Amino acid sequence: MMTLYSTRDQEQVQGVSFEQAVLKGLATDGGLYVPELIPAFEPAFFQEVLPSMSFPDIAFAVASKLLDGTIPEGDLHRMVTAAINFPAPLHRLNEDTSILELFHGPSLAFKDFGARFMAQLMSYFNQDKEQELTILVATSGDTGAAVAAGFHGLPGIRVFVLYPAGKVSPFQELQIAGWGDNIHAVKVAGDFDDCQRLVKAAFSDEELKGQIRFTSANSINISRLLAQIFYYFEAYRQLQVEGLSLNQKTVFSVPSGNFGNLTAGLYAQRMGLPIDYFIAGTNANAVFPNYLKSGVFQAQTTIATISNAMDVGNPSNFERIQNLYHSKSGEGSTWNNIKDMLASMSVSDDQTRACIREHYQKEQYLLDPHTAVGVYAFESWKKNHPELEAAQGVVLATAHPFKFREVLEPLIGEVLPPPAQAAAMEIVAEKHFSIDPDLEPLKRLLL
Repeated sequence: MMTLYSTRDQEQVQGVSFEQAVLKGLATDGGLYVPELIPAFEPAFFQEVLPSMSFPDIAFAVASKLLDGTIPEGDLHRMVTAAINFPAPLHRLNEDTSILELFHGPSLAFKDFGARFMAQLMSYFNQDKEQELTILVATSGDTGAAVAAGFHGLPGIRVFVLYPAGKVSPFQELQIAGWGDNIHAVKVAGDFDDCQRLVKAAFSDEELKGQIRFTSANSINISRLLAQIFYYFEAYRQLQVEGLSLNQKTVFSVPSGNFGNLTAGLYAQRMGLPIDYFIAGTNANAVFPNYLKSGVFQAQTTIATISNAMDVGNPSNFERIQNLYHSKSGEGSTWNNIKDMLASMSVSDDQTRACIREHYQKEQYLLDPHTAVGVYAFESWKKNHPELEAAQGVVLATAHPFKFREVLEPLIGEVLPPPAQAAAMEIVAEKHFSIDPDLEPLKRLLL
């Protein structure tokens, strides 16, 4: 059975069950839940079993390994199959770079994987409860859309999605605020960090806690994070099918904002997946690159960029990364452990635009602004590491280009046709509440 602890409970005193962690979201001490143990597959699994598995079968195998009997196998298989019902194809960009397309779900973003699995779990754990479950989530764009799509219409659950006014694309806003029913969109006059602060303040408010059953659907919720591990395994399987040699190094470049996606990759590696190195590409919000240089984590005021879903000045999942590499062997050792496995660089908007233009002209492949950050970071890193010239790079494509057509169409001089999911969404009317970035107006909405 899976047991979890808070990132702030270094002595692992207050363990909770998986159900408790999923439904609570945030630990009582303000920390994030992490597994007591991350189990690993035997090396033979990756060479002899993984190459012939389907994506849903991979997801079920990984979930079963992690949860260790926490949920009956039949129920878990049903939930995984319902959640992971769309592909994550690997597109070969050039000889040494592949793009893992994670945008084929209903909201056209990678967060569909975690949000849909989380929705299945919460509905399962909530089925015998009398009191309604309230999900409170802050979003810089894609999370809110994926959560709204994943939870829409689920009985006994209501969702409040907080997003920053004027800092998400028009289509992202429609994806958040176009549902109605049990999905409540809340436009906040502030930035993403204001939204995240309000969520944490609501969870800590005694009046709200006394009247509402709360949980979160951000990447602070462990259930969403675990589901994001699935597609790292699927990416490696596809590399094997394409002929990845046993001695070829594999590098994952992850566009990073709140760092849940990167954390999932680090967990996948702990489960035995043969990943040699990670690169965390950020935009101008360079908190993590600065940390790797100095050893000091310093949150900053959020900077608005064209890769807006990564506009995060205080990434929550940094605590989980620290916890994963925590060492008691001496001051600075945790930092050194992290530096051994990770590189990170900040990519400007101009560099992002140049990367988009270059690859559209060279390969006729259109990168969204977030994926372009990951591609630019990988290409820059490789130039400075000639000893790894033969490494195979996988860049996580976090969103469909159409979601950011206002940025992309002027760059390429073309009008982007809507995919089927977008065409269906654009006929829906927008519905939202507007509040100042203060707890009191949010409390009035929730109560």
